[in-house]
Amino acid sequence: MDRIDLPSQFDGKAYGIVIAGHFQTDDTYITSRPQGMDDWLIAFTLSGQGYFVTPGGKKICSGGDVSLLKPGTPHVYGTEKNQSWNFVWAHFSSRHIEEKLLPVEELSIQTFETGSVRKRAYRAFRRIISDSRERGEYWHELCLEALREILMLLAQRRNQKLDPRIEEALHYLSQNMRQSVRIDALAKSVGLSPSRLSHMFKEYTGLSVIDSLNKMRIRQAALLLEHTGRSAAEAAYDVGFQNYNHFINQFRKWYGVNPSTFKKNVRHRTSGLKELGSMTGRNVRDSLRIQNRDDQHGHHGGHEQHHRP
Repeated sequence: MDRIDLPSQFDGKAYGIVIAGHFQTDDTYITSRPQGMDDWLIAFTLSGQGYFVTPGGKKICSGGDVSLLKPGTPHVYGTEKNQSWNFVWAHFSSRHIEEKLLPVEELSIQTFETGSVRKRAYRAFRRIISDSRERGEYWHELCLEALREILMLLAQRRNQKLDPRIEEALHYLSQNMRQSVRIDALAKSVGLSPSRLSHMFKEYTGLSVIDSLNKMRIRQAALLLEHTGRSAAEAAYDVGFQNYNHFINQFRKWYGVNPSTFKKNVRHRTSGLKELGSMTGRNVRDSLRIQNRDDQHGHHGGHEQHHRP
C-alpha cells in the first residue's frame, strides 16, 4: 500500500530542490498562492478530480492528466466539489531541467491516455517520492532523472501526435515480440476492428502491423549478434522467428546484408577499435602527425594528385 501524505506536512515553499509527495484529498482541500511560486509544480492525477485556477481561467484535471504549472503564475488549486482527488506531485527548479522539456504555457494539462504510459509515469513518480524521502547518495540526481523521464514522455506527446490506440498497439508488439501476434486479438485489445487498426497503423507509422513487428524483431536480433555470442539461428529464435529462411530474408530487407555478413562486419569494426586502443599515446600522435603531413602534401601548391586504385 502506497503511503499517503498529509498536506499539512508541507509548507509549500520552494527550496530549489525536488520535493514530492502523494495526496488523497476531499473537496475541502485548497491551496492559494496569489504571487505564484519560484519553482515548477507537476501533478499527476491518479483518480478523482482536481482543478487549477490561473489568470487564464479554470481547468479540471482527471485520471491520467498531468498538470504543469509555471513559476510565477498566480494560482489556486484544489479538489473539485463533491469529488476526491488522488494525485502525486513534485516541485522542481527549472535550473536543473532542459528548457525544451518544459511547456511555454502558464498551465499545461496533458493526458496520458494509454495504460502502459500511465504505469510508466507512475513508477517514475514513485521513484521521485522514494528517493526524495530516503536522501541517499545522489538522491537529487536520481529524482531529476525520473522527472526528466516524465517530462520527455510529455514532450514526446506534444511533438508527435500519435493516436493513443496505435501507441498502445506498438507497446503490445514490443512486449509480445516473441509470440505469434494475431491482428484480430491486437485490434480487440486496443478497441478497434482489425481493418480499422490496419488502416490507422499504416497511416501513423508508415508500416503494416506485421512489418513493424518484424522490424522490432530484426533490430533486437542485430543487437544480439553485435553484443553477444549468439549465432544467427539462436538470435532468430530468441526474437520470435520460427523459420530461419524467413529471418534471413527479413534481416536482408532491413539491414541490406544477411546476418553472417552483418556479424563479420561487426567483428571487423571491433578488431579495428581494439587495435587503435592498444596503440600507445606516442603511436597515436605519430600516426596523426603522418596523416596531417600527408594531407598537407596532398593539397600543396594546388597540384593534382594521382592516387593508386
